[in-house]
Amino acid sequence: MDYGAYDPVGGQPGSPPPPRAIKILLAGGFGVGKTTLVGAVSEIKPLRTEELLSEGSLRTDRTEGVEAKTTTTVAMDFGRISLRRDLVLYLFGTPGQQRFWFMWDELAIGALGAVVLADTRRLADSFPAIDYFERREIPFIIALNCFDGARRYAIEDVRMALDLEPGIPMVLCDARSRESSKEVLIALVEHVLATASQEAVSGIA
Repeated sequence: MDYGAYDPVGGQPGSPPPPRAIKILLAGGFGVGKTTLVGAVSEIKPLRTEELLSEGSLRTDRTEGVEAKTTTTVAMDFGRISLRRDLVLYLFGTPGQQRFWFMWDELAIGALGAVVLADTRRLADSFPAIDYFERREIPFIIALNCFDGARRYAIEDVRMALDLEPGIPMVLCDARSRESSKEVLIALVEHVLATASQEAVSGIA
């Protein structure tokens, strides 16, 4: 599918224009809530590729702070949400464990933006995703998943800890909530559109 130029077959003259499709990536560390967010916001039954954690993975993967987690995404999560009648987002959740990062390049093809989901208890796990999108110049935002019992920090303090550029948005969210997750995606779309406008202005100048 050509994301950003979605043309379903069978359009009739005089009918409303087809919805614009945007491919979005959802990335972040292991156990940060990516699968939960896709499941909460998707209007279709999400596609999941979860497997039980093996003894081998428990020895090699970092599980500090998520000791109760028993499954892991081994390929991707997939969901869809219509923000408006003319705008559909296709969500691709990336695997969080380092041994599955080789799949990110395939999932990133055609993506117009990304959400880096972060856990303030394990901020260092966000750096690989941030570095990945910065190197490939894919617009992204940071969404801080507010886990129950986790210490709350001021957004500016977290921004400094992640060494983010001033123009990168950061929002708070609860990945279990459909409305909260939807607000995250709206913030990303607004950032993608603003980035595109700035690049267009720069090209004219």
